[in-house]
Amino acid sequence: MLNLLWLGFFLVAAAAALFQWLVQGDPEVFARLIASLFDMADLSVKLMLLLFGTLTLWMGFLKIAESAGLVAGLARLLGPLFRRLMPEVPAGHPALGLITLNFAANALGLDNAATPIGLRAMHALQTLNPEPRSASNAQILFLVLNSSSLTLLPVTIFMYRAQQGATDPTLVFLPILLATAASTLAGLLSVAFMQRLRLHDPVVLAWLGGGALLLGGFMALLASMSAAAVAALSSLMGNLVLFGILIAFLVAGAWKRIPVYERFIEGARDGFDVCKGLLPYLVAMLCAVGVLRASGALDVLLDGIRWLAHAGGLDARFVDALPTALVKPFSGSAARALMIETMQHSGPDSFAALLAATVQGSTETTFYVLAVYFGAVGIQRARHALGCALLADVAGVLASIGVCYWFFG
Repeated sequence: MLNLLWLGFFLVAAAAALFQWLVQGDPEVFARLIASLFDMADLSVKLMLLLFGTLTLWMGFLKIAESAGLVAGLARLLGPLFRRLMPEVPAGHPALGLITLNFAANALGLDNAATPIGLRAMHALQTLNPEPRSASNAQILFLVLNSSSLTLLPVTIFMYRAQQGATDPTLVFLPILLATAASTLAGLLSVAFMQRLRLHDPVVLAWLGGGALLLGGFMALLASMSAAAVAALSSLMGNLVLFGILIAFLVAGAWKRIPVYERFIEGARDGFDVCKGLLPYLVAMLCAVGVLRASGALDVLLDGIRWLAHAGGLDARFVDALPTALVKPFSGSAARALMIETMQHSGPDSFAALLAATVQGSTETTFYVLAVYFGAVGIQRARHALGCALLADVAGVLASIGVCYWFFG
């Protein structure tokens, strides 16, 4: 899928450039295409410099959290909930521990740890699957929740906004949090409907009701505030929560008598190793998106959608962020490149850039997750997994649009 998507970007750009040259008499389009290739390659290197520092820093602190048992503690907290949501998994089965550990790692932004744990969880669930080629109910719920974007600390998005010169990189913290809640809830409810799960169980109701009350009360508070005050609160909470969590990691590590400096260095080395392999992917996707924009093809698509929005009496500012939303289910790297390109084209603090960042933080690469997790255990029949996961993506995108209009006018 990714090969076809990447090749398609260049072929569409080539067709659009030929049209501009032969039909519209614009031979300069090819100079713009070549210039965009060099510009995006240069941008990729600049992004990597900041990415090295940011991921090295964050992975260092996360290593302290792992060593202090915070991730395992969160997994124990979530265990009773997933025992109810996956009734066919016996109590005490290793899959439940791996599932909760995977979600805990995702919530803390431990992507490098979450994926291997998730694959182990899928293998453990496969041992309980009576039809090995068809996804079980538990496997579907696990995959849909994974594809609904569970990360609560979108540090890399903050980093990209900082690199592009945003006045406050964490301004999108609350919008992402609210949109992520919507996508995860939509995924859970859709799977519950298809599988007839007992959501009225006291433990499930306690979790869902508590979350709904907390989120509802928070939104009621925000509704009483002006747009400027809401934006200021998002900035304050983003910075306060992020710094507070880092301090909590350090305090927990010190309490457990962990050598926090040594663990930080160990994790920082892991972050450095992760970064080293990212440059080729950044160059590939940013250059493909760059030629697509330079050829005029992307503008034609957006102008068509913008015309439809105006015809329907809608505000069309959201249209410039739609490329990120349309590509995200297929490729995280392509969506990231489109988000960065939107920041470059419209400015990092423009409405389009803020919305693109929110969409990027509240949706997931659904087809990639499905292919990796189901492919790892040989599942060929996904049943209702894809439909529920895509519904969660749609909920995340719609929530992102609504929340950004609420926060940023």
